[in-house]
Amino acid sequence: MKMKWFKYVKPYLPFFIIGPICMLVEVAGEVIMPKLLSVVINNANAGTLTTGTSLKIMGLMILVAVLMMAGGVGGAFFGAKASVNFAADLREDCYRKIQGYSFANIDKFSTGSLVTRLTNDITQVQNLINMMLRMMLRAPGMMIAALFMAIRLQPRLSLVFAVVIPVMLTVIGLIIWKGFPRFGRMQAKVDALNSTVQESVTNIRVVKSFVREEREIDKFHTANGELKEAGMSAMRVVIFMQPVMTLFMQAAIIAVILIGGPIVTAGNMPIGDLSAFLTYVSQILFSLLMVTFILMMSSRAMASAKRIREVMEETIDLNDDNAKEKEKAVTEGNISFRNVSFRYYKNSEDAVLDNISFDIDAGSTVGIIGSTGCGKTTLVSMIPRLYDCDEGQILVDGVDVRDYSIYNLREGVGMVLQKNTLFSGSVAENLLWGNENASEDEMKQMAEYAQADKFVSAWKEGYDTQIEHGGSNVSGGQKQRLCIARALLKKPKILILDDSTSAVDTATEMQIRRAFREELPNATKIIIAQRISSVMEADRIVVMDDGKITGIGTHDELLKSNAEYREIYESQMGKEA
Repeated sequence: MKMKWFKYVKPYLPFFIIGPICMLVEVAGEVIMPKLLSVVINNANAGTLTTGTSLKIMGLMILVAVLMMAGGVGGAFFGAKASVNFAADLREDCYRKIQGYSFANIDKFSTGSLVTRLTNDITQVQNLINMMLRMMLRAPGMMIAALFMAIRLQPRLSLVFAVVIPVMLTVIGLIIWKGFPRFGRMQAKVDALNSTVQESVTNIRVVKSFVREEREIDKFHTANGELKEAGMSAMRVVIFMQPVMTLFMQAAIIAVILIGGPIVTAGNMPIGDLSAFLTYVSQILFSLLMVTFILMMSSRAMASAKRIREVMEETIDLNDDNAKEKEKAVTEGNISFRNVSFRYYKNSEDAVLDNISFDIDAGSTVGIIGSTGCGKTTLVSMIPRLYDCDEGQILVDGVDVRDYSIYNLREGVGMVLQKNTLFSGSVAENLLWGNENASEDEMKQMAEYAQADKFVSAWKEGYDTQIEHGGSNVSGGQKQRLCIARALLKKPKILILDDSTSAVDTATEMQIRRAFREELPNATKIIIAQRISSVMEADRIVVMDDGKITGIGTHDELLKSNAEYREIYESQMGKEA
């Protein structure tokens, strides 16, 4: 779907219209003022300037100056209102679009790149709009009006423009042609720098624990140096532009003086008109300079606009477009995998999951165990449609997950991921992510089930304790238990725990499992674990290896029939256990 920019203009169309009109008022004043001044100079030079004439012209000049000020302030105000609101709405839509991305969509863009596009790139477009609203009528309006006045004053002198303007336009075209691709490269380097900073700061504890600060500094130095070089490459064009334009402006002024001087001396042109003509020369060439700046800004903004368009026009591969049961909610929690296969890289011959088939009864507890990288997390991620399978079907309550609305499907599934994430805010605010309408008693009850209430209540501020960015002020085990409590507060029909008790001791883990069994008997519970003790009591255990299921059964059945499970058991529990 093509992005429509006018959508962001329409609500603020009056600002987009009034702003440029105000700037035209300022232009009219700038063109009239030299003419009024020339009348004063000509009369003074001829000795015909009277007090009455002086006061009259002075009054007119004051009025024109006031109107110019009103026009300039109005143009700046409405330009800012239009551009800021345009950018705010665009940024909000971009953010909403990104929130709808699937994991596969997000994988196409780095996190640093998305941050740059939401901030720096949109700011570039905002600045261009602000500049254009103030200059797009002002610059050509001033050039046309000043050129008209100059020709009217002295047609012969105006021939200077026939030489200067074409040369300046040629130079401007060359500058734009050279500068445009450089801004695109610069924005790519901004992406790279943002990604480097984000990765380093987010993982600062790992960096420090491995004493790799110097390595990260070197990485930043490299990314920063590349951005500097790309920025200088782009800025050199801008730096070169102003002196060249100024040179043309001064050359034109000198040419006017050289040609106009003899005309004034011969008495064919009043000196006041020459003064006004010089002012019009400056206005004409300055308006060209403004056009050049707008074009240079537009070259950078167009590179940014292209990157924003990529975000907004990205096709979201997980959506409700073909859902047949949009109103249906998950009510039981039965799950069926039917010949499911999946590849992260669609052209790859090797499947991450290969022809997976098994059923999970509602209310049962199923453990999934296997070697690292065998596809356990990918498998359960398909239940709430974080990914879609390439082949086969996944059914929840007898309905293909692709036939649910994404909202209703995910409302019925609670998931605690391997990487436990908490957000800045209080403990209560984090837990209420599970159910924003939950009461305080419900929140504390679920925290008790997750074995989190005891340590939260021991804190001075209790559930009002502030969690720092990423949960950096709580331990790994505390973070896991808070994330479990958050998922429980959702009261899901399907609860998925992806190795989410790895940081808690076995006694606490047993209490959490007991709470699941006794307090959530109707919820379907899927437990992915590395520790065999975490799944031994499950109703059924699924053993996986290299994207395939190698065994399904109870703990005792698998000990007898599955060599891989028995090997894991003996390595962790000992042969005599």
